[in-house]
Amino acid sequence: MGAFAFWLLGQRFGGSAPVVQALFGAWFAALVVGFAIDLDQRLLPDELTLPVIPIALVLDLSGNNPLVGGGVVAAAAVAVVVPLVLFALSIPFGAGAFGIGDVKLLIGAGLMAGFMRTLSGLLAGLMAAGLVLAVLLAARRIGRRSYIPFGPFLIFGILWGIFTGG
Repeated sequence: MGAFAFWLLGQRFGGSAPVVQALFGAWFAALVVGFAIDLDQRLLPDELTLPVIPIALVLDLSGNNPLVGGGVVAAAAVAVVVPLVLFALSIPFGAGAFGIGDVKLLIGAGLMAGFMRTLSGLLAGLMAAGLVLAVLLAARRIGRRSYIPFGPFLIFGILWGIFTGG
């Protein structure tokens, strides 16, 4: 995952300003670390998700985010609406079905990646989760009540959305 993320960094942001490359590099590093931590400890730490939000807002409002461009309002809308809707839909499934760390991750991703990349990334993450869970259920490696962290699928989807361009 780390190799994919940093290959993507060079491919997608090679012509951007060095500061923008550095910020996206730091974000990609945080995503890779978050991927590993969520798999291991079932949480996405605030130290990895919260700093992305103000940095993304500064990049968006200054017009320096190559992924958002002029779509700041759409990026802000997807950053607020998508995580809240997913969290609200998860409430009937009990605590931990969709965690607050996932919400913070998606807020930052919406602001950093923009509207279409976030939606396509979310779709890719959901499809990857469905495929992996179906295989694990069929192989009887997990049960219907097993806890599966959703953050790694979201992170994969975010990177996929950035890679494919939405």
